[in-house]
Amino acid sequence: MLIEWPVTVRGLLTLLRISPFFEIPMMTFPLRLHRFLSGIALVAACTVATATEAPVPKSWIDPDTGHRVIRLTDEPGSASLYFNINAFTPDGKQMVYTTADHGIGVLDLTTFTSRSLVKGPVGGGPGAVVVGRRTPTVYYFKGSPDDPKYASLWSADINTGKQHKIADLPRRAGVFSINADETLGVGSYIVGDGEDFNGRQAGDATPLGWVAEPLNKEQKMARRLAQRLPMIVFTVDLKTGSTKAILASTDWIDHLQFSPTDPTLLMYAHQGAWQQVDKLWTIRTDGSGNKHIDPRIMAMQGSGHQWWDANGNIWYDLHFPENVDAFVASYNVENGKRVWYHYDQQESSIHFTRSADGTLFAGDGSNAPGAQWIYLFHPELVKDDHSLGENLIQPGRFKAERVVNMSKHNYRLEPNVHFTPDGKYLIFRSNMLGPVYVFAVEVTRATAASGAH
Repeated sequence: MLIEWPVTVRGLLTLLRISPFFEIPMMTFPLRLHRFLSGIALVAACTVATATEAPVPKSWIDPDTGHRVIRLTDEPGSASLYFNINAFTPDGKQMVYTTADHGIGVLDLTTFTSRSLVKGPVGGGPGAVVVGRRTPTVYYFKGSPDDPKYASLWSADINTGKQHKIADLPRRAGVFSINADETLGVGSYIVGDGEDFNGRQAGDATPLGWVAEPLNKEQKMARRLAQRLPMIVFTVDLKTGSTKAILASTDWIDHLQFSPTDPTLLMYAHQGAWQQVDKLWTIRTDGSGNKHIDPRIMAMQGSGHQWWDANGNIWYDLHFPENVDAFVASYNVENGKRVWYHYDQQESSIHFTRSADGTLFAGDGSNAPGAQWIYLFHPELVKDDHSLGENLIQPGRFKAERVVNMSKHNYRLEPNVHFTPDGKYLIFRSNMLGPVYVFAVEVTRATAASGAH
C-alpha cells in the first residue's frame, strides 16, 4: 500500500506560495531563479522526510493490479526522459535520467543502482538529453553562462564519464535528436528576437526550470501558433561541428525525431492544437522529400504524440474526431501501409508506446474519467475476410490491462512511459509519493489482484 503523507513537499511549497517545480511543464528561465526554486524544493523534501520519519517505499505490489512497482531513484526531483526519446544504451543494460539539479544520471537496469554522470544544469527542454543508438553515449546541450541566447552541444561516455564538446550552436538553438549512426544531430531555432507564447525570448538556451504560467495550454498554443515566427531546422555534424539548414518555415516546428533505423530520415511536427495543423511530416537530412503523412479526412480530426518504433515505423495518437473516438495508428515509411488500433476513451493516455518486439503497447493514463492508470495494451487485429478495395487501413483493437494505480499522481506531470529494451519493465516518472521519482513496474503480474482486469 502507498504511504499517506501527513505533509507533502507539494503542500509545503503551496503554503510558501511556490509552485512545485516538479509538477509544471518545463520552460526556460534565469539560472538564479532555477537554482533558488530547486534549492527550496530539495530543502522542503528533506524537511518533510525528517518531520515524518517515514521511509519512502522502495517497492510494493499494487493491490489493485497485482503488479510489482519499484522506485528506481532515491533523489526527489529525478525524472525519466520524454516518452519518445531514447534513454537506453545499445546493449539495453543502462538507462539515463535527469537529476534534481537538472543534470544527468545513469541507472544500471540489472542492479537498479544509480550514479551521477553529468552535473547540472544542462538544459534546453525535452530532447535535450538523448542516448545514441550505436554507442553508449549521451548527447545534451547546455546554455552559455555568458549569453543565454547561445548553447553548445556536448556528449558524455556513459561508461567512462568522459565529456566532450561537439559544437557551438547557432543563436537561440538547441539539438533534440541524434541519427541512427550517430553522425548527425538535428535542432531548430527561431530567427530574430520574437517572443514565444510564454513571454520569454523564444529559443533561448538557458538551463531549464519549472515555472507557473498564467495561460492555460490551449491559450498558449493558440497564441504561439498565431505568431508565425520564422524558424530554421538544421543538422549538426557530430564529427566536425558544422551546421546545415534543411528547412525554413513560419510554422511552429517541434518534436524533431530521427528514425532509429534510417540515418537520413527525420520526422517532425507542426505544433499547435491538433485539429488546427497538418501535424506529422518526414524529411530527409539533405532537405529533400518533405512529406505530410497524416492527411485529414474529417473535421476536428486530430493527431499527435508520435514516435518511432524499433523497426523504423511511425506511430501516433489519432482522434476521430477529438474527444469522440480514438486509435493508436501507424504509418510504414517504406510502403505507406497503415494499422489503426482502437482504444476506449476511458482508457486514454497522454502518451502511448510499443515494446521492442511489437507484442505489447503501453499508455501512461490521463485525467479522463477513470483513466488514472499505467496501462498495458494487448493488440488484436481484426480478421480480414478478403475485403474489397486497395490500400485499405488494417483495423485492430486494444485489450487493456491496468498495471499501476495512478490515482495519487498529479497529471500536470506527464508520466512518459517507456518499455525497457528486454520488455520486462515499464519505466515512468510520478509524483504519487510527493516529489518526482523514476519508477518501474513489472510487465508480468506478481500476484492476483481484486481490481485487475
